Formats: sequence, structure tokens, C-alpha cells
Amino acid sequence: MSKKIFYPSADRNKGPILEILKLHFDANVDGKVLEIASGTGQHAAHFASHFPRLTFQPSEYDATLLDSIRAYARSTPTKNVRDPLVIDVLDDWGAWGVGGDFDYALNVNMIHVTPLSCSAALFENVARALKPGGLLVTYGAYADGGVLEPQSNRDFDRSIRARDPRCGVRDVQELRRMAEPHGIGLLHVYELPANNKCLIWRKTAGNHP
Repeated sequence: MSKKIFYPSADRNKGPILEILKLHFDANVDGKVLEIASGTGQHAAHFASHFPRLTFQPSEYDATLLDSIRAYARSTPTKNVRDPLVIDVLDDWGAWGVGGDFDYALNVNMIHVTPLSCSAALFENVARALKPGGLLVTYGAYADGGVLEPQSNRDFDRSIRARDPRCGVRDVQELRRMAEPHGIGLLHVYELPANNKCLIWRKTAGNHP
């Protein structure tokens, strides 16, 4: 019996996210990708098959998802997905079991379902895990400059906050201010289907947090 868990939402958004990754990930050189909050492992497996020269390191805090991530990793035809690490984004990066030699980091659908402290820790720790000039890609629902559109996203935000008042859709500009002290700057904001955005961040070359 397969240990793979299938999330329809991850299956729907993997294509649009991949198109953005193709614009920013260099498929022609060897490199390393750190995924924070890998979920079921569907994304890492799908993306890795399109970037055979990149090694994907998935990670997850929820131990119930680790077997699924392993199953997807081991069935990836390009064999460039490692077994997952157990990473709590709030831990200091020294406890993550990774070095500071990643070219890219990826974080999908975590920011709006976790307290703001998790976003702050994500920027701080990813800044240490990335090489100078490395990219962080985040995806999800976002407000921008105090504006959250359309109505479905406002309803989504209310439903998240009703479950946990510490969570909710974050504002791109608030995240930008949070990232800058760690030497991470926002490069691009892409509008994607289902009223989501893909944000591309870059660690400033020469920055040593």
C-alpha cells in the first residue's frame, strides 16, 4: 500500500508554481534546493523531475507527513530528492541539519496558516541557509499594501483567523519589512491562478547574517 498522501490543492498549483521556478532556477548547473514545510512531498517530486541537476532537500514539521514525502522522493524518476529532514521553522537554523550552501529555498502555503513569528523565523533562518545571491520562493494568498482582493481571499482570511487568531493572510509589504534586516529583498511578485501570488526573494550578495 502506497504511503503517498495526495492533496488536490497541491496538484492544482504545482503547474503554475513550476512555470515561475523555470524563470528563476538555473536548470543547467548543479545546485541545491531547500524546501521548508514540504507537506505531502508532491511539490518536491514534481519540481525535481524538471530540474535533474538540482538536489531537492524537503523538510517538514508534521511527522505524520514524513512517510508520504519519502514515498514521493523515492519514486521521483530523476532520483534527486533526498529523504526529508524534520525542521521546525522556529528553531535556530543550526538545529536544521543543513549548511549555508543552498542556491534556492522554497516555501509553499505556510505563511498564512502559521503565526507571524514563523514568517520572521523563516526569513532569518533561510538567510543563513542560502548562499549570497540565493533565492527564496514563497507562494500563497497575500494582501498588498493593506489591500486583500478578491472577496474569496477576505473570506479565506476570516476562516483562518477564526481557527487561530495568530494566523492569517499576510501583507506583502509587512513581509518585505520583516525580511530586509536579514539581507533578503523582494524581487518579483507574480499573480497566479486561484488568487494566489508567488513571491521571489533574493539574499543580498555578500550578506553574512
